[in-house]
Amino acid sequence: MHELLRLDTRHVWHPYGPMPATVPPLLVEEASGVRLRLADGTELIDGMSSWWAVVHGHRHPVLDAALREQAGRMSHVMFGGLTHEPAIRLATNLVDLTPDGLEHVFLCDSGSVSVEVALKMCLQYWRSLGRTKKTRMLTWRGGYHGDTFHPMSVCDPEGGMHALWRGVLPEQVFVPEPPPGFDAPVDQSYVDVLVRAVEEHADELAAVVVEPVVQGAGGMRFHNPDYLRVLREVTERHDVLLVFDEIATGFGRTGAFFAAEHAGVTPDVFCVGKALTGGYLTMAATLCTPRVADGISRGEVPVLAHGPTFMGNPLAAAVANASIGLLADGSWRDEVRRIERALTEGLAPAAEVPGVLDVRVLGAIGVVQLDRPVDMAVATETLTSRGVWLRPFRDLVYTMPPYVTSDADLALVTEAMVATARVLTA
Repeated sequence: MHELLRLDTRHVWHPYGPMPATVPPLLVEEASGVRLRLADGTELIDGMSSWWAVVHGHRHPVLDAALREQAGRMSHVMFGGLTHEPAIRLATNLVDLTPDGLEHVFLCDSGSVSVEVALKMCLQYWRSLGRTKKTRMLTWRGGYHGDTFHPMSVCDPEGGMHALWRGVLPEQVFVPEPPPGFDAPVDQSYVDVLVRAVEEHADELAAVVVEPVVQGAGGMRFHNPDYLRVLREVTERHDVLLVFDEIATGFGRTGAFFAAEHAGVTPDVFCVGKALTGGYLTMAATLCTPRVADGISRGEVPVLAHGPTFMGNPLAAAVANASIGLLADGSWRDEVRRIERALTEGLAPAAEVPGVLDVRVLGAIGVVQLDRPVDMAVATETLTSRGVWLRPFRDLVYTMPPYVTSDADLALVTEAMVATARVLTA
C-alpha cells in the first residue's frame, strides 16, 4: 500500500490538484454496492456515486453481465464506416427517452466532449446557413459545462474554475444566475433580463446554453423550471438555438428522468453523460433535432468534423443499454423520492448550525451551503471518520448518492454532513 501511494505521489496527476498532490488520495482496493473498501480495510459509503455516475451502485450483477457478454463478442471497433448493435440500440433508447423531437445521436467520450460537440453543432449550423456572425453563446452565471476548451467559455467567468483562461477563451454573453429555489415563484424582473439579453444579442448568438433546473459543479443551485420555458420561447422567437446540458441531471437525479421534463420543453441540442453507463465506462452523447442536422448537411462542409477514437465503443454502449434497462420499470422514481425524504429529514438539523447559509434538497441531491470555504483536509477527516466518502468543494458539503443507498446508509451520510458543517463552522 505504501509503495503504491509513493508511486502515486511521484507520477499520478489527480484532477483539480497540483503535481505533486499536497493532500494524498485514499487508496481504494474494491467497491461493491455503495461501499468503497480502502487498502487498509476501511469501508466508506460512496455518497458521491463516484462523481454522480454510479446510480445503481458498484458491481451491479446486470451491468457486470452486460460487460462480460459484450467483451466476449467485441470490445472495440472504429465507428467510422462501421456500426454495431449496441450503439444502434443505445441511440434508439436515447431518442425514445429524451424529450420529443431529438432524433439524432452523436456518441462521445465524456460529458465535456458532448458539450464541445453541442457547441460545434450550433456554430456549424449557422455557418452552413451563411449566418457567420452568429458565433457567441449566451448562458447564465453559476454554470459549469466541462473542462475542455470551448465548454470552459460558458462556465461561470468569475466563480468558476476557468477564470485563469480569461482573454484566451471566446467571450460569451452572461446574464445573472437564475433566482434560487425549485419551488420559488417566477421573478418577472429576471424573466425580463433573460428576454432582453437574447433580444439584444440575437444577431450574434448561435445558442443559449444552460443546465436545466440544477446548476451542478458551479454551485449546486436549483431554479424554477419556468425559466427554461422562457428561454425556449424567446430563442424560438429570435432564431437562436437552445442547448440543455443534462450531464449531471439526467437519468433520474432530479426526480424526473431528465430535468427538461420539469419544464416540458425540448431544446435543439441535448447533452447526456455521467450516469449513462451506470459509472462503468466513460461515454456521453449529444442529441439534436432534425433542424440542426439538416442545417449542417446543407453547408459547404456537410459533415460534422468530429470523430473520437472510441466513439460508439461497444463495451460502453452495451453497459449503457443495460443501465437504461435497469431504469425501465420506473422503480427508480420511488427510490429517488425515498432518498429525497431521507435527505430532507436528515439534513434539517444543519439549518440550525451557525455558519450554515442554506440547506437544500431536490431528488437525490442534498446540499449544505456554508458561509465560508470548506477546509478540505478537515472535511475529509470528519467525513471518513464517520464512514462516509464525499467530495465537498468551495462552500458546499453535498451528496448525490446511488439510488440503491439504504435508509440506514442515508442516515449515516446526513449525520456525517451535519457533523462536518458543525466542525467547519466552529
